[in-house]
Amino acid sequence: MSENQPELHPDITTDMEVVIDTEEELIKQCEKMWEDMEDCQNKLSLIGTETLTSSNAQLSLLSMQIKCLTAELDHWNKRTHEITPLTEDVLITLGKEEFQKLRCNLEMVVSTIQSKNEKLKEDLEREQQWLDEQQQILESLNVLHSDLKNRDVTFSVSRIFKELKAKMLSIKDFKEKLLFTLGEFLEDHFPLPDGTSKKKKKCMQTSNAQLITLHEIIEMLINRMFDAPHDPYVKISDSFWPPYIELLLRNGIALRHPEDPTQIRLEAFHQ
Repeated sequence: MSENQPELHPDITTDMEVVIDTEEELIKQCEKMWEDMEDCQNKLSLIGTETLTSSNAQLSLLSMQIKCLTAELDHWNKRTHEITPLTEDVLITLGKEEFQKLRCNLEMVVSTIQSKNEKLKEDLEREQQWLDEQQQILESLNVLHSDLKNRDVTFSVSRIFKELKAKMLSIKDFKEKLLFTLGEFLEDHFPLPDGTSKKKKKCMQTSNAQLITLHEIIEMLINRMFDAPHDPYVKISDSFWPPYIELLLRNGIALRHPEDPTQIRLEAFHQ
């Protein structure tokens, strides 16, 4: 090879060798087919013009195949094989086409990778945001745990029971004080009739029963409401002074039974 002649790329040299090998292989196949046809023709010429029987039908088919192969061989012999000359311009054109195809494929790969990178970036930002939120929650829980740990508060069933018992005793004391105060107020301002006036004498003569104080009436109504909330009514007996009953009813402290006017109950102020 001269110094001025350009050197061919290794891939191009390989393509040239592949084309040459293919051509030689095709020629060898044609020569083999031609030898088989000549062999069959010689055998037929030795047989002569004998009439084929039904037993030699396979030989007739072979002769027809020989004719077909002969016609095909003549066609391939007459046909000139056009082989592209591997000149420098042709090789450059083929190289450009290959590079163009490679470029298109690479561009598609780059576009796909970029879209995947964008999606991965969005997923990473979303996961990072979720991680930050979880870290903030964890920090808050750690602070709360530290505060509770520093307090050293120990809750037990016995301690809770004692606290509830103390509250109940306190409420009971308050109730007793409240009832005592209410009794004093009612005894001072609403005493039992002493029988000095004519009206009071008449009321006392109509009933021989021992009258009870207004404080006792209200206490009875309160106890009935809490002891039997499903039936808080109290039967009005002769020991109830009628003016006290009227006082309770008119001021909305007590209510009559809707079906039995001889029963009253305390208004549910606690509800």
